[in-house]
Amino acid sequence: MTSPPEDVTSCQSRIEGAPDWHSFAKQLKLQAGKLGFCEPRIVPAVEPGRFPEFVQWLENGYAGEMHYLETRREAYRHPNSILEGVSTLLIMAVPYSTTKRGELTPGTGRIARYASGKIDYHDWIHERLKILGNWLQLHAPSAANHQQPLRWRGIVDTAPLLEREFAQIAGLGWIGKNTLLLNRTLGSYFFLATLLTNLPLPCDESFWEDHCGSCTACLDACPTNAFVSPRVLDATRCISYLTIEARGLPSLELRPAISDWLYGCDVCQEVCPWNNKAPSIVEPNFLPQERLTQLPLASLLAMSEAEFRDFFRHTPFWRAKRRGLLRNAAIVAANTKNAQCVPSLLRLLTDQEELVRAASVWALSQMADAEIYAQLQRLKEVEASLIVLEELSRISNLQ
Repeated sequence: MTSPPEDVTSCQSRIEGAPDWHSFAKQLKLQAGKLGFCEPRIVPAVEPGRFPEFVQWLENGYAGEMHYLETRREAYRHPNSILEGVSTLLIMAVPYSTTKRGELTPGTGRIARYASGKIDYHDWIHERLKILGNWLQLHAPSAANHQQPLRWRGIVDTAPLLEREFAQIAGLGWIGKNTLLLNRTLGSYFFLATLLTNLPLPCDESFWEDHCGSCTACLDACPTNAFVSPRVLDATRCISYLTIEARGLPSLELRPAISDWLYGCDVCQEVCPWNNKAPSIVEPNFLPQERLTQLPLASLLAMSEAEFRDFFRHTPFWRAKRRGLLRNAAIVAANTKNAQCVPSLLRLLTDQEELVRAASVWALSQMADAEIYAQLQRLKEVEASLIVLEELSRISNLQ
């Protein structure tokens, strides 16, 4: 574990003689709790100690196609890139469903817990951060030594902030071997929300203990061996990355390992002992919705662009777009040998999206009979897309 930045210990000294800030910080945390945020903690705006590790991670190529991380590399060095003049950050947890999963309904795909709620968590959190920021603006005490106008900004996980590092500094938990933040009460099934401000709020005690011990359950259970070492994830092998962030088809090696995961993956969280007793009380909007947890693959593969927009707008699935979700559905259909999906997969051989056509070719090749091979052969004679032709070239019966 890294040691706390020097600025953490100096945070209190910067505000001595201003007891009103302590009272205000307590009120701010109470207000955050009323809005549904858990365990609010305050941390100074400093350069995170793990920034060099983040840079090395990028240079190792572990970010894959998430080029926005490299583009904004320097912005992650200090929160000042998000809010100029920032002094402190209020870090908060937002739990989502820890409901134990039953058996997967035949013909459907498995979905990460965080994505099965009624709305996109970004929308829910941003709305409440705005309310909290407005409360801050209205109730912040005046201070003679605070010369600049009050400023604040609320963020979720789209801004250039090493939020887990700051959450650890704030005492919210520790970064586990699966790279996720772990809290002794909440486990890891929670989002992080941050309110940045130029107010000199009193900071909470840092957390520098590692409670993972000798446990390697998360590392051992990963279906794709995505962990290079404890706390180092090769995202290009992670099922969550492959089903959400990646824009192409996974390598042939990894496709079977995706198994029945249609969107995201929870394996490294499901095996974590700290999640065994995580509280089940959660914001109603994040409770699993049957319409999302019981998505029939055959129906999904038959969705048009308009139907996708109507069904998935304002949900986390929107990020993968129709082409990404249908790619995932095709892979799951192949891995589960879902014969009901064959008619939809055959129709998708003429889809306008080349990624969808390519995924359908591979899926059909895993369940092929003479009739299917004949249709794939006809496609090979007219197909112009290189990625589709590459999939077709791998099918020995078409040589």
